[in-house]
Amino acid sequence: MAQSPEEMAATMIANMKEKTGKTLEQWIAVAKKSGAAKHGEIVKALKTDHGMSHGFANLVAHKTLKSDAGSAGGAADLIAAQYAGPKADLKPIYDALVKAAKALGKDVEISPKKTYVSLRRNKQFALIQPSTKTRVDLGINLKSEPAAGRLEKSGSFNAMVSHRVRLEKPGDVDRDVKAWLKKAYAQS
Repeated sequence: MAQSPEEMAATMIANMKEKTGKTLEQWIAVAKKSGAAKHGEIVKALKTDHGMSHGFANLVAHKTLKSDAGSAGGAADLIAAQYAGPKADLKPIYDALVKAAKALGKDVEISPKKTYVSLRRNKQFALIQPSTKTRVDLGINLKSEPAAGRLEKSGSFNAMVSHRVRLEKPGDVDRDVKAWLKKAYAQS
């Protein structure tokens, strides 16, 4: 049975000193001392300057910035923060996407992060991100799927997914979006 992201993080933290030579707290101090302020900058510094694997560097960056679900409070708090203020009108799009994802199977895991929500099965197959005041971006992992129409290559949007679909209203979560989600789910 696959571990949840929280269980995987706990295992990595427990093994960190043995695998990397330092504890999580020591690595957080290194990350803070580096002067890197953004997640990607911290990951790059740890990998480049300290030879850390991507998985450990990613974990340390999240813990340093308190951007993971375990550090930032509960899942509901993370989602509420994403759809607060000028992005409040986007919440029905999120709700429609989560409803479509949950309909795929009982093994779908909704895993909120600081700025997006990961949809997981054995691995992440999609993510939901309120990108602007008027748009939610759905990132989907469909590596073999050509970009066409609304299904565009991810490009600089997010390296964790292969494609992006821009959604501006709940009705945009249509038959096509549900089919893409289903295909990504099946591949995960």
